Amino acid sequence: MNEYPKPVLRDPKYERWRWQTFAITWLAYAGFYLTRKGFSAAKVALGPGTAIDLSKGQMAAIDTAYHVAYTIGQFIFGVGGDRVGTRRVILIGMFISILAGGAMGFSKTALMFGIIFSIQGLVQATGWGPLMKNVSCFFSQRERGLILGLWCTNYSLGGFIAAVFAGRVGEQYGWQWAFWAPAGVLLIVWILFLLFQRNRPEDVGLPPIEQYHGDVPAPSADVKPALAAAEPGKTSWKEIGDVITHPVVMMLCLVYFCLKPARYLFMFWGPLYMHEKLGTGMAASALVGSAFELGGPLGAMMGGWISDKCFGSRRMPVAVISLLSLGVMIFFFHKLPADYWTIGGYFAVMGFFTYAADSLVNATAAVDFGTQRGAATSAGVINGCGSAGQIIGAALPGMVPLAWGWDNIFAILAGAVIFAGLIMVPKWNAMPPRSE
Repeated sequence: MNEYPKPVLRDPKYERWRWQTFAITWLAYAGFYLTRKGFSAAKVALGPGTAIDLSKGQMAAIDTAYHVAYTIGQFIFGVGGDRVGTRRVILIGMFISILAGGAMGFSKTALMFGIIFSIQGLVQATGWGPLMKNVSCFFSQRERGLILGLWCTNYSLGGFIAAVFAGRVGEQYGWQWAFWAPAGVLLIVWILFLLFQRNRPEDVGLPPIEQYHGDVPAPSADVKPALAAAEPGKTSWKEIGDVITHPVVMMLCLVYFCLKPARYLFMFWGPLYMHEKLGTGMAASALVGSAFELGGPLGAMMGGWISDKCFGSRRMPVAVISLLSLGVMIFFFHKLPADYWTIGGYFAVMGFFTYAADSLVNATAAVDFGTQRGAATSAGVINGCGSAGQIIGAALPGMVPLAWGWDNIFAILAGAVIFAGLIMVPKWNAMPPRSE
């Protein structure tokens, strides 16, 4: 019988690389939002009556082109992260994102904006899956709930900071700078990533994280794991196929497809709903709507921590509780009194449950069940299915008949989220294999 190796306690070199990797990957994914948010911020200066004179329909078409390309890219680059490694995929994708961001500032027609923003959407997809794999190589399963909860604050804080930055520089120096300045900052992030990121502990002469933490049996001469024949750091096509067809991964794809429309509807339409409900102006409506994202980081961190400490690193219980709670809240949202503080607080709590479930489904559970070998594929496929759902969420208020009103829109979202929670219940105790 194999014995578990004694874990190495607080190796300074190992700990430095762990937290260096956490920091640079957090910064990399937050940095992608710099070139993602430019068009949203610049719309005010590109609309009807301006020099560019884009109609709302053209802007919507450009956004849709971005989302479609982003969805396709998730499937491509999730697999790419496992096949060729995080470092290559991210460095190439981020550099093209910088070039595309700069090119947007020179665009003059809707066609040019659409083509370049589609390219931007495609390479933005190089971020999620590969970076998930990168983090999983430095943090073991038993600690990933809290770690990935902290890490997932990058897309709420990164999006908020990027939007404010692009809006400020665009307003002060001209709309082109809403693209050029963020691209310049992302170039700095690209250089830092080039200098300080590595794919695996083994790349800097350190043992795998499971061995460091004593989580797997020590290798012996008579044991030949199936993965031993694979090229180090490179996942085989068979392994990728096994990840994609894993029953839990397929379930998480459906769950995330049902969850993400709610998140994106509140992000894209929250301010308009506030205006219609409360009669507030643009600034006040946006401020109340932002409470949804402000509740997100706490939800991501608390959800991950609770899954580690209270449920033994099982992700499903916290995700189920969060989804069912969110579904009930969405159903009653339109019935709230027209009060600024009541709706703002309600928004924040909904954001808490949304991001708790989001980070567990799309990050922690995706990595757990994809394992290190297939983490990028698992995260990419799950996020790709969610991205297909986000297109629906962003367009839903314009798709349903006006006579339905917000009440029925929220009922549709609530039904989808509750359905997502219920289909996870049979997997309440699901755990991936300890040995990766």
